[in-house]
Amino acid sequence: QVHLVESGGGLVQAGGSLRLSCEGSGHTFRNYIMGWFRQAPGKEREFVAAITWSGRSTSADSVKGRFTISKDNAKNTVYLQMDSLKPEDTAVYYCALREGAVLFIQSRQYDYWGQGTQVTVSS
Repeated sequence: QVHLVESGGGLVQAGGSLRLSCEGSGHTFRNYIMGWFRQAPGKEREFVAAITWSGRSTSADSVKGRFTISKDNAKNTVYLQMDSLKPEDTAVYYCALREGAVLFIQSRQYDYWGQGTQVTVSS
C-alpha cells in the first residue's frame, strides 16, 4: 500500500521560507512522478511543481523563481523549498504520486495523495 507523508508546514511571515518534505513508501515503481499541489479555502486544488524519478521538473508560473522542487531517491523523499513566501501562498499543500515519466500537472492525473500540510503566510 502506497503511503505519502508530508511535513514541514507552518506559520511564516511574508518574505520568509519553509521547506516541505514528502516521504513515500510502499511503491515499487521504477519510473514515477511526484508532485506538489495546494488548495486554499474555497478554491480548487492547483498544481505547484512536479519532478520525475530521473530529476526532470516543472513548476507553476506563480511560484517560478521562488519555489524549488527536489528529491532524494535514497530516502524516497521529495522536497519543496519555498522562498519569498506571499500571503497568497497560504493553503494546504499536498504531495502526490503516480507511475510514469511525463510531468503531469493536473491533480486528476495522480493516483496517490498525502494527507496535506498547512502553510500559512502572514502579511
